[in-house]
Amino acid sequence: MKVALIKGDGVGPEVTEQALKVLDAISKRFKCRFEYREALLGGSAIDETGVPLPDETVDICTRSDAVLLGAVGGPKWDILPGNLRPEAGLLGIRKALKVFANLRPVMLFPQLKSASPLKEEVLAGGFDIMIIRELTGGAYFGEKKRVETADGIKAWDVTAYTSHEIERIARIAFCVARKRRKRITIVDKANVLESSRLWREVTGSIMKDYADVETTYMYADNAAMQLVRNPGQFDVILTENLFGDILSDEASMLAGSLGMLPSASLGASKVRMFEPIHGSAPDIAGKDIANPLAAILSCGMMLKYGFGMEKESNAVLEAVNNVLDRGYRTADIMQPGMTLVGTEKMGSIVAEEILV
Repeated sequence: MKVALIKGDGVGPEVTEQALKVLDAISKRFKCRFEYREALLGGSAIDETGVPLPDETVDICTRSDAVLLGAVGGPKWDILPGNLRPEAGLLGIRKALKVFANLRPVMLFPQLKSASPLKEEVLAGGFDIMIIRELTGGAYFGEKKRVETADGIKAWDVTAYTSHEIERIARIAFCVARKRRKRITIVDKANVLESSRLWREVTGSIMKDYADVETTYMYADNAAMQLVRNPGQFDVILTENLFGDILSDEASMLAGSLGMLPSASLGASKVRMFEPIHGSAPDIAGKDIANPLAAILSCGMMLKYGFGMEKESNAVLEAVNNVLDRGYRTADIMQPGMTLVGTEKMGSIVAEEILV
């Protein structure tokens, strides 16, 4: 299986190296083989080539079976114009790979209840949420412009969606819901946004094809409140690009740390992309304190959603659970009485656990 490896910026290279240890352990245990080819994206690409997404990177990724990405960006490149910043490379590779559905599981590891900012009574029933975010439409990809007016500078970002864009991700979300608890919440702002009204029309028209899935609608502001009030009420959340970006980051903190959460990006091509949802955190880069578990769990998602390797994917999740049971913690999830370990040590322990 050919994997395009984009280590990225900041802590990206560190956490990716630990993910590779885990993949090597999976390879040994299950007698499978992965081939890696490194590519540049984001700040590292800018430093070396002058652009955030070199043509060579696109070529390597499109010729692979999956893409494993660390993290990109950092204040070093904030002075650059928008089209030359690291984030432009990320948006560009998503477009090149035609990935439009971002799957972000948010689950509470029982060992980390005390790391969550929520009260114990809210966490009593636990939660296991799959946020499915549309990736290639909305304000992030709509027309952007600034003009001088009599009242000063006016700027806008157009939020635009076609019925086709909505239907294709909705069908993925309904299919995912069918394999879980058969409940889906569609998050929008249909009370004020015309694009959200179109989302309701399109999802409403295809609902009949998934009559076994319980479907509800919720405004984005209410969803943000409900996530901290009662996260256990949610199974699958489907939403557009901007709302998904905000809500998935909010939900990530319910689990105790951004360093625990992976993601998968699926689309029209066979090549799928997998990455932790945390940022590049340049302030802790090179200090051996970043949590690599999100990158490791992203490998688990790659095995499942990229290669259809359910058994191997479950082995990654089981190993992470066992390591947490044994009391190992990185700084972001450290608790009294636990054993503090660094980035490299945590990756080694999880890899060793797979081989036990």
